[in-house]
Amino acid sequence: MTFICVSIFVDAPLDVPHAIARAADSVEQGARMIEWRLDALAEHPEGLPAILELLEKSPAPCIATIRAEDEGGTWDGDEQTRISILEAMGVSDHPPAYFDLELSAWQRSANLRQKVRLAVDHVAQVRDISARLVLSSHDFGGRPANLLSRVADMVETEPCAVGKIVFTARSIRDNLEMFDLLTERQKPMIALCMGEYGEMSRILAPKFGGFLTFAASETGGATAPGQLTVRQLRERFRFDQIGPSTRVYGVVGHPVTHSLGPLVHNRGFDAVGMDAVYIPLPVAPGWESFKASLLQLIEQPGLDFGGCSVTLPHKEHLFRFVQEAGGVVDDASRRIGAANTLVVLEDGSLTCANTDAEAAVRALALGMEKSPAELSGARVAVFGAGGVARAMTCGLLEVGAKVVIFNRTKSRAEAIRNDFEADGDISVGGEFDAAAASKFDAIINGTSVGMIGGDAADQSILPRSVRLDDSVTVMDTVYTPRMTPLLIKAQSDGARIIDGSAMFIAQAEAQFGIWTGMTAPQGLFESVISQ
Repeated sequence: MTFICVSIFVDAPLDVPHAIARAADSVEQGARMIEWRLDALAEHPEGLPAILELLEKSPAPCIATIRAEDEGGTWDGDEQTRISILEAMGVSDHPPAYFDLELSAWQRSANLRQKVRLAVDHVAQVRDISARLVLSSHDFGGRPANLLSRVADMVETEPCAVGKIVFTARSIRDNLEMFDLLTERQKPMIALCMGEYGEMSRILAPKFGGFLTFAASETGGATAPGQLTVRQLRERFRFDQIGPSTRVYGVVGHPVTHSLGPLVHNRGFDAVGMDAVYIPLPVAPGWESFKASLLQLIEQPGLDFGGCSVTLPHKEHLFRFVQEAGGVVDDASRRIGAANTLVVLEDGSLTCANTDAEAAVRALALGMEKSPAELSGARVAVFGAGGVARAMTCGLLEVGAKVVIFNRTKSRAEAIRNDFEADGDISVGGEFDAAAASKFDAIINGTSVGMIGGDAADQSILPRSVRLDDSVTVMDTVYTPRMTPLLIKAQSDGARIIDGSAMFIAQAEAQFGIWTGMTAPQGLFESVISQ
């Protein structure tokens, strides 16, 4: 069993009641351990009585930590003072379940080793409980060069009950090395990555037998970069259901923090009783980072990687990746030159599909109160030249719409025209001004402009000078937020609008069917993202 442990900083004695309330709330949410971060409190003149009160009133077994500055804490007092406080906790009436000490401090100070051993032994002999030692190592700069030797030192230290390795991930591939450490552990181990790329290690800790994963309380901030809350772990990522046999899916892109994929797919897995989890898999832009990340996910022993959604900027990379691997590419992906769905079969073979084209046409037709066939002859402006724009262009030409591509880099727009000119009426647009806008029945944003977490979250594809009316429909494929700057402007002008949720739901339901062989429960995905 992997525990969820909520880490709570306590800065001053006056903060103790609030800290205990936060801990109690965390336990109610599902946390099974509390880490009291005592760095600042230990330096306070009245800190020790407050620390003892925290230990006495802790609503769950606790870890006591006074973290030194050189490993990300705030404690800058002398070592003898820290030793005295640790001793006092150990001989108190309510000692902590664990002391967390840096491996470097343990190796450096013979006095610390002696006094902590005495405190641990005293608890075991007098209190009839076992206070145990966590030896930890933290590196905020990235993977330490001597990672394996640090783990070996922890294992070989007899009083160490739990080894703890934490460092900032540079890519999702760093998480896979943490999974190897957990798989090969010789004693209980905490192995977690921090930062944007480290969420994977926190969510999948129970799959590889991690001793615990740290979480943030609902009413307080994270104590390390990348921490999720207890509720997010349990409700969004099905943490309590994750085990060694759990199949792993996810969303690959950059950024992916905005993605609603984990919400809908994990709720879908739960509804159909499938032992699977869907997680964020941020991969930096570029073919090489995409290829290296996907190869390692697929080949990682024990990960059971079943496939993924692929979003900006990697949809064209997925098509290339599966082609080069000799996998099966569906007709839509081949026509579009981009894919958004990867399937890894049990024998390791690959298939990819594109669920965007059909979903885009369905969403546009529904929003315009037409059938897809009734889009024939409609004049549609498509902004963008990536995988989403290509999918939309393909789908629209199939139903007979007339498509004009607008993109900042005209050569990329021309490439789409050249690829699809045999399939229907397609051209490349110039400057999009008020005169151009009046020529279209629909305007579609196929870029990331307006997306939360993107480079242009507060911007719109349309110039401010352009005014729309109720003769035009404006559709955005961005779904976080549902009301983007583009849609806000279009609605204020009187245009009909279609937010990105409709297309998202349609393509996600198709992906769910591809992975599970089952139909997504009717209305479930829509209800989830509407909450």
